[in-house]
Amino acid sequence: MSKILTAENISRRFSPHVTLGDRIAGLFGAKLDRRPVMAVTDVTLAVQRGETLGLVGESGCGKSTLGRMLAGILEPSEGAIRLNGAPPMQAGRKTTTHIQTVFQDPFASLNPRRRVGETITEGPIAHGLITRSEAAGFAGEWLAKVGLDPNYVSRFPHQFSGGQRQRIAIARALAMRPEVLICDEPVASLDVSIQAQILNLFLDLRQEFGLTTIFISHDLSVVRHVSDRVAVMYLGRIVELEAAAKLYAAPRHPYTQALLDSVPKLSLEGNIGVSFKPISGELPSPLSPPSGCAFHPRCLKATDLCMTERPKLELDDEYGAVACHHK
Repeated sequence: MSKILTAENISRRFSPHVTLGDRIAGLFGAKLDRRPVMAVTDVTLAVQRGETLGLVGESGCGKSTLGRMLAGILEPSEGAIRLNGAPPMQAGRKTTTHIQTVFQDPFASLNPRRRVGETITEGPIAHGLITRSEAAGFAGEWLAKVGLDPNYVSRFPHQFSGGQRQRIAIARALAMRPEVLICDEPVASLDVSIQAQILNLFLDLRQEFGLTTIFISHDLSVVRHVSDRVAVMYLGRIVELEAAAKLYAAPRHPYTQALLDSVPKLSLEGNIGVSFKPISGELPSPLSPPSGCAFHPRCLKATDLCMTERPKLELDDEYGAVACHHK
C-alpha cells in the first residue's frame, strides 16, 4: 500500500487562556501557571491508502488534537503534514476537500437552523462539485446511502434521533468525496445498539468508496472491530503502533497491556463475573511530564533507565513500532 497522509515530527503547543477571573485573582496576589501545554509532542505517522488506523489512549492524551491537526483544523506548532506528498494547504484550492471529519457529538455538529439537505450540499456547492439545481437530488442520494429516507432533506436536525443525526453527519462528510475520513469518537455519545449500526455503516461505506479512515476512540473494543492498525497514545506521544490483530493478541508496550487489562471481561468459568484491572496511578499533567519514559511512574516494569532516558519509537517494519526499553 502507498502512503496517503503523513505527519513528520508534529507537535502542538497551547498557550494558557487568561480569563477575567485570572486577572482578578492576580490583583490579589494569586500566582497563576502560565506555562504552555504540549498536547502533542513529536509525532511521526504514515497512514496507508485504504486502511483504517485506530487511535486510542486515555482521555487527555492528545488523540483529538492529533486528529484535528491531521484534518487541517489545527496547525502544528512544529513539524509538517503532507497529503499525497504535498502540504495540504499548498497542493491546490480543493485539497482541503480531500480530508473530512465526523465529530463526536451529532447534537452539536449540525446547524439546528439549517435543513439537512442544505447541510449536506453546502460544501459540495461551495467547492463546485455540484450545482444548486442538483442539490436536492444529491442530498437525497446521500441520505439513502447512509440508510435514511431521501424525503428527509427538508427536515431539521431536531427532528432526528442521535443515531440518525450521526448518519447525517457522515453523509455531509462523504458528500465532499474525501480521500481521508477522520472520525473523532463518532459513536461515544450513542446507545450501544445504535453504535453497532453506525460502526457497520462505516465498514460498508469504507468498502464502497475505498476510504482511508482514522478512527479515534477510547473504546478499545470498538477500535478492534474497525481498524487495520492501531496507534496507542500516552501523554501526547505515540508509544506503540501495530496491526490490530497483533496488538490485541500480544501488546508489547506496558501501557498498551495495561489498557487492555483495564477493559472489563466477562468470565463464564469458575467464579462467574466481570474481571478487570484498572491502570495504577494517575495520568501525569502535561504541564510537568515525567522525565524519561512518561509512563514510568505507573509502570510495573520501570527501571532506572526508564526514569532517565526516553525510549524512541523504533520501527520494526513498515507497519509496526514500539517505544519501550523492555520491548
